[in-house]
Amino acid sequence: MRHYETIFIARPNLPEEEITALIERNAELVQQAGGAIVRVDHWGLRKLAYPIKKHPQGYYVYTEYGATPTVVEEMERLFRIDDRVLKYLTVKLDDTFDAAAASCEQNGDAEEAAAQTTTTDAPGQTESE
Repeated sequence: MRHYETIFIARPNLPEEEITALIERNAELVQQAGGAIVRVDHWGLRKLAYPIKKHPQGYYVYTEYGATPTVVEEMERLFRIDDRVLKYLTVKLDDTFDAAAASCEQNGDAEEAAAQTTTTDAPGQTESE
């Protein structure tokens, strides 16, 4: 599994239920393939830098997750054929995804997540030393 983040822009005139349905569809797609959702942020309605499909505004949604590349391909295919989505962008953050560290991060246990992901330069020495 790899670590990804996806931002999509939905049409500004969509009701909240349809935006929630888009988010749930993506979460279900990731979870069915054995992936994990780390964080979903509703950035809300924002002015676009340029009109997209004659819309000066868009509803932004940020999702961070761990999944396989085939999940990302399917998610982007669904975005392309869905008229509710104006634009999307997926970025690979890392080649590996640690679900345990991500769940700790999500629950606010930043120290525990950092302890799980520290690397050692020499035996008995961590990065903080």
